[in-house]
Amino acid sequence: MDSNESLDEKKKALSDLSYDVTQNQGTEPPFQNEFWDHKEEGVYVDIVSGEPLFLSYDKFDSGTGWPSFTKPITNEAIIEHVDHSLGMQRIEVCSKIAKSHLGHVFPDGPGPAGLRYCINSAALRFIPKNKLKENGYEDLVTLF
Repeated sequence: MDSNESLDEKKKALSDLSYDVTQNQGTEPPFQNEFWDHKEEGVYVDIVSGEPLFLSYDKFDSGTGWPSFTKPITNEAIIEHVDHSLGMQRIEVCSKIAKSHLGHVFPDGPGPAGLRYCINSAALRFIPKNKLKENGYEDLVTLF
């Protein structure tokens, strides 16, 4: 696990967009982001801490222009907060370790839980399935 000091250094190294999204609860434009139509097998991790968040198997095309997932890797990977911004009530999704703003979860998704985790690409880094071991995620290989 990263120390707070190294997390602070990683935050300083983020692009302006990734910083705005993860630290200021910003939102990137739909259909103009890295992962909205990404289909490669692998794991999506927090861009700050590297904590594993979502699997490609749980990704689906929601038609919104943002990466959407039916569930996180584990419920322990994320924190959910009620968000009253923009004159509505939503559930904000943040990463547990770095507390990065990721996006929101909505009750209109497919699958048994009926959830849609609408996540900003700028909050994520993608680790391809064939590079999990070399990037230190060997324990996730068995999920594929």
